[in-house]
Amino acid sequence: MKRDENAVARARAGRHEPTNAELNLWALLRDRRLIKRKFRRQHVIGRYVVDFACPAIKLVIEVDGPSHDAAEQRAFDEQRTEYLQRSGWRVLRVTNTDVYTAFGEVEAIIVSAIGD
Repeated sequence: MKRDENAVARARAGRHEPTNAELNLWALLRDRRLIKRKFRRQHVIGRYVVDFACPAIKLVIEVDGPSHDAAEQRAFDEQRTEYLQRSGWRVLRVTNTDVYTAFGEVEAIIVSAIGD
């Protein structure tokens, strides 16, 4: 499959400008810190860029901020999730609020998803 250079450029930009919630979650996921699984951040899958991906088990983790509440963004997210699922990926969505206020629960949900 040919690389989508626009998606690659968006991924690189996203790695340089992560949200605070993404930084918090990356501290947990980086360097195989969580159950020895390698995660990538701002990873390109097809024409989409996902926040975090573990290619070995085809797990995507998306961190959703307030912008994901808008109808247009929800529709885009649904389309992207459908594409990822058709491509064999599982998609786990967490909110910024959960990352900030219930980090232990977010970690437990991710550990459970990795174990499935």
